[in-house]
Amino acid sequence: MESIVEFLNKFISQLQSPTLAFLLGGILIAALGSRLTVPDSIYKFIVFLLLMKVGLKGGMAISEADLSAMLLPALFAALVGCLIVLIGRFTLAKLPGIRTEDGIATAGLFGAVSGSTLAAGMVVLETEGIAYEPWAPALYPFMDIPALVLAIVLASLYLKRKDGSGEKVHIWPIVKESLQGSALSALLLGIALGLFTNPDKVVETFYEPLFRGLLSVLMLIMGIEAYARLRELRGVAHWFAVYAAVMPIVHGLIAFGLGYIAHVTVGFSPGGVVLLAVIAGSSSDISGPPTLRAGIPTANPSAYIGSSTSIGTPVAIAIGIPLYIGLAGIVF
Repeated sequence: MESIVEFLNKFISQLQSPTLAFLLGGILIAALGSRLTVPDSIYKFIVFLLLMKVGLKGGMAISEADLSAMLLPALFAALVGCLIVLIGRFTLAKLPGIRTEDGIATAGLFGAVSGSTLAAGMVVLETEGIAYEPWAPALYPFMDIPALVLAIVLASLYLKRKDGSGEKVHIWPIVKESLQGSALSALLLGIALGLFTNPDKVVETFYEPLFRGLLSVLMLIMGIEAYARLRELRGVAHWFAVYAAVMPIVHGLIAFGLGYIAHVTVGFSPGGVVLLAVIAGSSSDISGPPTLRAGIPTANPSAYIGSSTSIGTPVAIAIGIPLYIGLAGIVF
């Protein structure tokens, strides 16, 4: 009973954290009719800086890490990304009123990773004093790329069977498109610089001091965007709203379970387990949409982007992060 009360107290306290408060504040002012907007160029620049910081710290950590300890969590990250897509393919994509390519694209977006949700999870863990492996954020591409590639391959196979085309699906162009996306490019660049250079000073004097402030602005922007996208979501089947509300938590719990196995097997930290669950519960807001637009052009962006931005991301941040931290307090 005490553990349940402790869990509920932690859950409620996380909803009051500055990171989540800015997200909810953005939703609130948009609902009240505010015309506050932030230029798209500023949004992209903020995302770039946040992902560069995550990549730099991850690369620096990988250079000093025991790669054997990282291997199993990385394998689980890839497995979760693919599993999320397959679950969506055989559930959402088969529901009445859902076009198969729309369901697959949505599953792909939810299998991919949100850089902003990852950043929010890191800040909350650090605020709570919960340690995690410095290389844990570098699990991002291990989940993101396989999920996007698998979604596009499944959609391509379905569409080719549907139109009777016998054309072969080429996987490398899909991988290349994913790697060239702005989010993954920034993250991978940061990892490379962290691995092969000594960026300690620039991280300490520039990226670290700006990180939380930039993240708060990003959360505000995402809250406003979430409310705006809600209108788009009303134009497609209600199953997308149900999927976006429920599945981020299901995905996160699957990853939490696998993370626990990694904890028992190779000593993966409780904070690392929470972070793995956070990225599994997220849905891509940067690299995913343009990749899926190019890879599955017949899918309706209002379905997969609307469900992700308007419902999936707020659920992943406002409910998922406190939930996994509370669970970690009980399990570990």
